[in-house]
Amino acid sequence: MKPRLLKALDAMKRYNAGVMSRECFGFEPEVRYDALVVAPGWKPDKTILDPSFTVTLLSQHAYFSGYLVEKDGVRIAWAQTASGACNVLDHISICAELQFKKLIFAGAAGGLREDFPVGTVCTPEVCFQGSYAGVYLQDRLGPFTPFAPVYPPDRAYVGQVIELGRRLGYPIQQGKVFCTDSIAFEYIHLDEIRAAGAELIEMETALFYQLADLFEVPAVALLAVSDNAATGAPLLGREELGMDYRRARGWAIPDLIYHIAKEES
Repeated sequence: MKPRLLKALDAMKRYNAGVMSRECFGFEPEVRYDALVVAPGWKPDKTILDPSFTVTLLSQHAYFSGYLVEKDGVRIAWAQTASGACNVLDHISICAELQFKKLIFAGAAGGLREDFPVGTVCTPEVCFQGSYAGVYLQDRLGPFTPFAPVYPPDRAYVGQVIELGRRLGYPIQQGKVFCTDSIAFEYIHLDEIRAAGAELIEMETALFYQLADLFEVPAVALLAVSDNAATGAPLLGREELGMDYRRARGWAIPDLIYHIAKEES
């Protein structure tokens, strides 16, 4: 854990009582989890379709909940959060008191090119920081460069996960991800976003990788493509989730999470 995260944790504890990860998520600091999953919007009891997983609700609040997800002795602390980089920043940060071996982001992304159809499992090659939350990771509040590229802190480890997916039969496609603060208003800027080189769009992974760098544990983001602006597959207004997306979100990504948590780095 880098000094900046320790400094933030110490400051949080000066103004808050108790163990924050327990207060919010029900996670126990004495337990060594195989992985911590942060998943905006994805509740594992609703998301995971594989019945071989056991999901236990630990703590439930209006906008976030904590779960223990288990399979064959693997123990995963699953933090379901609200969407947006600011929520991911806060809810991963309070887990700095936890013991975990891997840090995994699980969420949805929109495709901006035809070669990222709905149901594709992706991981960012690079993220363009289109949210402001990352400025709070600086030593001082000050100038902030919008849309700066953010890379996974350990790109070799991401490559290992891609190879793991290949072995398991889940091809993982790398893409350039734009991280937005607004879904409603991103659409009027899609030409600019594509012109910057973005192939996918979502809200949190740039911040996730900035924060993962401070934790100094192996980290990877897994994204299921839920819609595609290039092909006309909508995010809203469809009668039901497509089978390809359900398969990626409910089967492929949970299985990848299990094997990532199980494997030694």
